[in-house]
Amino acid sequence: MKQLEVQIMGQSYLLGCPENGDARMLDAVNRVDMAMCRIRDAGKIKARDRIAVLAALNLAFELPERTPGAAPVPAAAPADTAATSNAESPQLAALLQRLDTALGIDGRLL
Repeated sequence: MKQLEVQIMGQSYLLGCPENGDARMLDAVNRVDMAMCRIRDAGKIKARDRIAVLAALNLAFELPERTPGAAPVPAAAPADTAATSNAESPQLAALLQRLDTALGIDGRLL
């Protein structure tokens, strides 16, 4: 397994990558970086771990939209609107509520 050094939200990471998987790994890194930067740039959330959780939720939320043979959702699509506007998705709102409850005194995600 080879290793790739990448940057996500300005921080370096050394990632393991299967042979011939460079393009897919770099695409995944680009999607994560863009999702995290959009959330950070919105200015509501400062903590890197919370930004990462919301970015993961946004990317996971997009997965059902991807079907085999369908065109991939562009990485630049405004996915952060799903996290900031809970009225658009009852499932996402419920998931965010569960996360907020689990965080307890640590604070709310949004």
